[in-house]
Amino acid sequence: MSNRTFTMIKPDAVRAGNIGNILKMINDAGFRIVAMKLSKMSMERAGEFYAVHSERPFYGELCEFMSSGPIVAAILEKDNAVEDFRKLIGATNPAQAEEGTIRKAYATSVGENAVHGSDSDENAAIEGAFHFSGTEMF
Repeated sequence: MSNRTFTMIKPDAVRAGNIGNILKMINDAGFRIVAMKLSKMSMERAGEFYAVHSERPFYGELCEFMSSGPIVAAILEKDNAVEDFRKLIGATNPAQAEEGTIRKAYATSVGENAVHGSDSDENAAIEGAFHFSGTEMF
């Protein structure tokens, strides 16, 4: 169990102006932001980040979407960070997400689901290192 996880506010939520609302939900849930930046992934970088899905039929569409506009990448800290954040973001399909979750409030579809959250401690470390150098974490 780790005290850190990784998240991205995806291009759909950034375009819709929901950065502040999502960050408030994260803070209100007791997470501390230890690194954060607004950036835009190229198609190549999106492909690298989502390489684990490269054989899946939605891979190309996912990379196009994730490189379609700015994202907010962040590393969050809290006891039981990965599991607690997965609960906070809710189900991938916003129609199935519980009330009070980020995706219930801000996602519009399975494909445009507002936020990414690491699914394991190992992936949280890998994904955080993909977006941040050691000097960018506090």
